[in-house]
Amino acid sequence: MSAELKELIFETQAKFKADPDEAKAVFRSESALQQGMQSRVTLGDHEIVVDEPESLGGANTGPNPVELILAALGSCQEITYRAYATALDIPLESVSVTLEGNIDLRGFFGVDDSVRPGYQGIKGTVRINSSADEATLQMLRTAVNAHCPVLDILAKPVPVELDLSIEQTAAAAAE
Repeated sequence: MSAELKELIFETQAKFKADPDEAKAVFRSESALQQGMQSRVTLGDHEIVVDEPESLGGANTGPNPVELILAALGSCQEITYRAYATALDIPLESVSVTLEGNIDLRGFFGVDDSVRPGYQGIKGTVRINSSADEATLQMLRTAVNAHCPVLDILAKPVPVELDLSIEQTAAAAAE
């Protein structure tokens, strides 16, 4: 797999250098609230259930949105480590990530408007198993952190625009 992955990376890099428009991609998520706090989310060919724990009014039938942020960051770090280690011929036996996000729920519940509703901070550990020397692995870490899409999304503001489409029920329209 390593040789195949390396070839794929180099072929993709060459294609994107030759035609930068080929590198542009759009990812899409569609979700709909089902019952209580549970949402069914479609991401490409995949479907997941997102819910809140019982302590926050949900039924705990799936991870909650802020947990998914941690999952996205951890798995993106793992994938980016694998890709860059492969491309740079750095031996990498395994990589795993543990993350914790600190959140003050007063922001979400509107108890204190000075408290942000999202994470106040995220801390974690990336564990790698490799025979490479420390300097090489620090260079790999720098490359990964410079190119990990989810780390970039979380560390730098991303413009977000959310329109509101209103479909009134017959009872609301009659009022």
